[in-house]
Amino acid sequence: MIRSFSLSFAVFFLISVVALGQEKVTLNGYVRDVSNGEELIGVTVYIPKMSAGTVTNPYGFYSLTLPKGTYEIQFSYVGYAPQIVTVDLQGDVERNVDMLSETTVMQEVTVTDKRVDENVVSLQMSKNTLDMNRVRKLPALFGEVDIIKNIQMLPGVISAGEGTSTFYVRGGSADQNLILIDEAPIYDPSHLFGLFSVFNADVIKDSELYKGGIPSRFGGRLSSILEVRTKDGNNKKLGVTAGIGTMASRLMVEGPLVKDKASFIVSARRSYVDLFLRAANNDNLVHFYDINAKVNWKYNNNNRFFLAFYNGRDVFNFANQFGFAWGNRTATFRWNHLFNERLFSNTSVILSNFDYKLELKDPVQGLKWTSNLEELSVKEDLSYFINTNNDLTFGYHITGRRFSPGKIVPNSEASMFEELSLDHMYALDHGIYVSNQQRVSDRVTLDYGLRLSIFQNMGPSDVYLYNDPQNRTQPDPVDTLHYKAWKSVKTFVNLEPRLAARYMLQDGQSIKVSYNRMVQNTHLIASGTVPVPFNTWNPSGYYLNPQIADQVAAGYFQNFKDNMLEFSAEAYYKKMKDVTDFADNADIFFNKNLSTEFRQGKSWSYGLELMLNKKEGRFTGSASYTWSKTMRKIPGVNQGVEFPANYDRRNVVNLQGAYDYSDRWTFGATFTYSTGRPITIPEGKYQYGTYNPDIVTERNGYRLPAFHRLDLSATYSPKKNETRKWKGTWVFAIYNAYNRQNPFTVYTRVTQNKDGDITGDGYTKETRMVYLFPILPSVTYNIKF
Repeated sequence: MIRSFSLSFAVFFLISVVALGQEKVTLNGYVRDVSNGEELIGVTVYIPKMSAGTVTNPYGFYSLTLPKGTYEIQFSYVGYAPQIVTVDLQGDVERNVDMLSETTVMQEVTVTDKRVDENVVSLQMSKNTLDMNRVRKLPALFGEVDIIKNIQMLPGVISAGEGTSTFYVRGGSADQNLILIDEAPIYDPSHLFGLFSVFNADVIKDSELYKGGIPSRFGGRLSSILEVRTKDGNNKKLGVTAGIGTMASRLMVEGPLVKDKASFIVSARRSYVDLFLRAANNDNLVHFYDINAKVNWKYNNNNRFFLAFYNGRDVFNFANQFGFAWGNRTATFRWNHLFNERLFSNTSVILSNFDYKLELKDPVQGLKWTSNLEELSVKEDLSYFINTNNDLTFGYHITGRRFSPGKIVPNSEASMFEELSLDHMYALDHGIYVSNQQRVSDRVTLDYGLRLSIFQNMGPSDVYLYNDPQNRTQPDPVDTLHYKAWKSVKTFVNLEPRLAARYMLQDGQSIKVSYNRMVQNTHLIASGTVPVPFNTWNPSGYYLNPQIADQVAAGYFQNFKDNMLEFSAEAYYKKMKDVTDFADNADIFFNKNLSTEFRQGKSWSYGLELMLNKKEGRFTGSASYTWSKTMRKIPGVNQGVEFPANYDRRNVVNLQGAYDYSDRWTFGATFTYSTGRPITIPEGKYQYGTYNPDIVTERNGYRLPAFHRLDLSATYSPKKNETRKWKGTWVFAIYNAYNRQNPFTVYTRVTQNKDGDITGDGYTKETRMVYLFPILPSVTYNIKF
């Protein structure tokens, strides 16, 4: 029934394509940066005569189907000089457009001061695109520009605090964010516990965060999509960019393999704290590295091929007592094919691997623990540009995953541990989608679509059966079900409708609404509220249902002072069911009976987001405020009573600003404030033999103090020496400028009671707060050839 409905839905659209596309001509092409040949994503292509237009897709392609005639086409993009191109359409025309950055002056290009108001007229809401040129002017920890830190400053996004790259979006947990680099998933975006993220700003071309109104082509997570695309490489000339920082250095090289036809880019980054420590004979060694690489080949205007790689790793070694490491590796092959002037195809084959390991080096208690998650995806995404009023997208995705939750190997013959391995788990994830963006009138635009999610938990697998899987006092299984390879253990089928609408009130004002249902079939098995690399993932299956979220959002958008100021106000409500948690005092470390620890329940979140943005002028910046509330109610957790999620921060204020004082000096500042997050603190203890367990009466019953921090930066660009080919800039930054001691976490410890035996056993338990970063100055020198 579901497959029949989806097929009929697609056939209806395809019939519409044929009917609406008759007796028209088409203008299509690519929009590129004239200096390096990079395709530009999201360029507005507007036709004043028709009061209609489109935007370039994620691959820089646009297509407009129009009646025959002569048209003025306006191309506009943030950071680039707008252009007007006159085209006589008597038949199909291919017109590629090269755009200039605003710092470049070329007399032969016509420039207009009219700029399309994307903030108001675009259909998409709950979406933020990061302008990398603007981000580079803001303060950065140790001089490393980090898009994750900037995403944590957006309305509706909550930071977990210092020491982590984790973020939470509109009441969703950290594992409910899908993070993509060149379409490949990243499962842990942190370097050095969040001091850096896996995204090297030098190589980033474009990044977008979807918080709501999520397009049908995305699936697999409940709360957000962070899509990051790397540069393709300069196909005009060789270029080198380098940076020497306080804790890490980086190098990027790009250039043509065949001018205007093929190019490459390679970027590497490494920290060197471990080198200093080794020189000082310190056994505590910590470092990270990451490498990005990409090649692309334009066979002709109808076929282009891309091959992209990422490899990043963190390694910690403490006094030769214990160590741990984690890393992400991805590879993406893409083929862009233009069937005709209206039908565009992107075919992708994607590999991703996330792994971690822990090693204890004690002769008796020594062990090596390894775990990983591997996946292979094949995606086919198609765009059919019907006419100026209808853009159709549809496609099919399939992903195979292998979950390896853990393997223990003793590291010596004297070790008390025996070799043990948890069973691998396998899954197939299918997604079929179709959507249409329709301009109903000058005031009304719609985007409606449907995604069909089919998830199969596959064999080989052994499923343990219990008399009562919720009864942790009798965890041993009573029977086992055996499934052979490729045999379906459990299949889940879900429909995910998507809808977005925009209504223009008048020039410079609009109202937008959206609804989306999201389904997630992978579950994070985490050991605590602060992300550490010892997390595993489980698929939906015999004891785990898919997590499902429904979100509605509405917003008001208005621009002021000739589009210099952008204002938005959005309210949302999100309801989630079968969210995954664990019973109080759960044992999730290498537990073969982990199914007895699972608990699933419901969660809900609602909030208001306000933002004021200034993109033009010598001073640019933004101010945002978020009020939100996130609650959970899960049987078997907190005695079944609702409780706030550990990322429930009611009030968040973020301020960002950059001022171009002169051609040589730019100053930047960021300030963030948020109410403290909830935390669970034991209220006492009891004695059971020699064991003194905690007494926890309420989940997340306390809150940490408020979090706030000010960061400052100054960028100095010396006057360029005309006799040399390179240019250098100095970046001076101060992290935590007024030395705020922001709480990272709280822990309890038992100490001997010197003033008397108050507890009856000579010991007392005290609570201590952990702080991470004091005021941290840094200097970075950047070089560009």
